[in-house]
Amino acid sequence: MDFSLIVRKAWEGYDSSKTIKVIEDISAMVSTNHVYRITFDDDDIIIAKLSYFGKFEHFKEDHRIIQTLANNLLYPFENLLARSLLKNNRVYIYHYKHGKTDAWVVFYNPTRILQRLPRRLDENQIKKLGQQVGKFHKACSRVKNVLPKSSKTLRTDISSLLTQLNADEKQFGTAMQADFLKYHCETFLKNRSKYNMSSFEIIPVFIDWNIGNFSVTPNLELYSRWDYDWFRMSYRVLDFYFFSRVVSDIGDRTVFSYVINTMMEDRFIIFLKEYHKVNPLTADEIRFMKEAYRFFILNYVIKDGKHFFSEQYAEKLQAEAFNVYLPSVDRDFDAEKIIEALKLK
Repeated sequence: MDFSLIVRKAWEGYDSSKTIKVIEDISAMVSTNHVYRITFDDDDIIIAKLSYFGKFEHFKEDHRIIQTLANNLLYPFENLLARSLLKNNRVYIYHYKHGKTDAWVVFYNPTRILQRLPRRLDENQIKKLGQQVGKFHKACSRVKNVLPKSSKTLRTDISSLLTQLNADEKQFGTAMQADFLKYHCETFLKNRSKYNMSSFEIIPVFIDWNIGNFSVTPNLELYSRWDYDWFRMSYRVLDFYFFSRVVSDIGDRTVFSYVINTMMEDRFIIFLKEYHKVNPLTADEIRFMKEAYRFFILNYVIKDGKHFFSEQYAEKLQAEAFNVYLPSVDRDFDAEKIIEALKLK
């Protein structure tokens, strides 16, 4: 696939009167998505994202929800989210289909970046981040009723994985590994009803939070957020695992793993206590954090890993999912420790 050619075609469909001078690949090289900085003859700059993983309809749906969210968030988050370029008052998404190639491109206004958080946060930074995330989730909750509808749910994604497992076990390893995955899918579906999930609010969640995709002000207030690979309309609890990694004692790492232990650290409990003061949590939501982690591993690492992550990461993370992540779900997460710390019943 000649990605730069696809990006050029996408721009021609948007505004052929403006000439591209340079296309630079600025991708993080972790995922199969490609991100480009486009400079025009007049020195204007935009960002292009090209994706060929997942479904075009889901990509389009997500970006339309995010654009509406960005437009409707009120102060102090009115400029937080990177905005897509519009054409005819709708998010412009170019769909390229030729032979076996099926890819899509969206354009963004470049995001202003103030300060990145350090690789390892101090206690004050953890507290401020907890407060800010609590306020941001509240702001997202206030606008949830005016957002376009989403077709994805946790149940449909896990059911899709089960369907794939039943159709072709070998694509996921040995028969024993396939049975292991089926067990975790069925446990997730069973536990959905156990934790009173019908009472959980559905809001926009971005799931993948790391110090490389958001910036803060000198006062540690959320300033800008970009990179929307795992966005969905779901439960706020889905965001927490990644925040546990941001505030973890080990800090941000170039070579990463998805161990569950960061949710058991005292540093994460400090984060949750500050969040809880601003945006109160329930005991059942804390108990569901284990299932949100299980869903993340099953859906994003196992089901979509080979399509989303670059090959070396996909192989590493999927091997760790079988040997480390999934075995740890029911063994290493203790919801009651957090519930007690937050003084919940």
